[in-house]
Amino acid sequence: MKIIQISPYFPPHVGGVEYHVKELAGGLANRGHQVSVASSSGRWTGELIRIPSIDLFYSPMPIKFPKLEADVYHSHIPSPLFAFMLRSATPHVVTYHNDVVVPEIINGHALPRPFAAALERINELLVRPVLEEADIIIATTKSYALTSPVLRDYHHKLKIVPNAVNVSLYPQVRKKENYVLYAGRMLSYKGVESLLFAMSEVQKSADLELVLVGDGYDRNRLEEMAKRLHVRAKFTGRLERSMFIDTISRAEMLVLPTQNRLEAFGIVLLEAMACKTPVLAFDTPGVNEVAENGGMVYSSTEELSKLILELHGNEPRRACLGQRGRKAVEEKYSWKRVLDSMESIYRAVT
Repeated sequence: MKIIQISPYFPPHVGGVEYHVKELAGGLANRGHQVSVASSSGRWTGELIRIPSIDLFYSPMPIKFPKLEADVYHSHIPSPLFAFMLRSATPHVVTYHNDVVVPEIINGHALPRPFAAALERINELLVRPVLEEADIIIATTKSYALTSPVLRDYHHKLKIVPNAVNVSLYPQVRKKENYVLYAGRMLSYKGVESLLFAMSEVQKSADLELVLVGDGYDRNRLEEMAKRLHVRAKFTGRLERSMFIDTISRAEMLVLPTQNRLEAFGIVLLEAMACKTPVLAFDTPGVNEVAENGGMVYSSTEELSKLILELHGNEPRRACLGQRGRKAVEEKYSWKRVLDSMESIYRAVT
């Protein structure tokens, strides 16, 4: 089967969607399909169709869009302009990774709310024609799909296919060390400030360091905030892959503090669970559905502080959550299962 994956960005550009598309394309190619990727950027061992684009607010605008030929066109949104250009292609499968909710601060700059609302409206005006004409729409969790103000109009052609990780890459037997881990971009909408506030309380009574892996426009501001709050925090920046896996496998627990619907799944939760590292995540749709497989959810900074202290003081509980998380990844979030589901969807539309 000739399949084209259409993604606004592609690795080494960093992001959960980018990672998902790369692994999906590689997995399908390994199963004997003829797979191409169309993107504004990236590197890949397979066929990468580079589309010249202007980058506008994390949404590449194609300058020239080539004619693409395939048995199945599979677009990934948000950043809908590529999918919009292909809205009449058939059969067209669209993975709707998350709603667009413009953060108050982008790249360190505050955005007036009327301007942000206008961007969200423009995005929806582009997305809806894509979804109207798509043969199948995929969401990564049922809870996110049911609460999306956009997807609620398309449940009749919706399928749930989660994200996945290659569980064999993640060790299960590393000795846990006394640190809480955050891993992700250093951007305002990720909610790292709330984690710093929680850890300022935790460290008054517990010998727990905070390790933050990742980079972004708000890193300097967050480092200064940690100093002001007297939080013992280590900002590592981006880590090489093997070092990142080692760091996540040794953590006592991982926290995903994002409260914005831009975080719809949290692949990093799967990575932690694969290492038997328990997870704590803010109670938002999609993320909560994943986190509860190998950890707990919370609804306030105070509750987060309490849960961190409870888990720190209860090693059997941490071990139980770790075992449960690893089992969930093996059974529900493996690439074999995801690829089986994707192939079934492709066969249904061709």
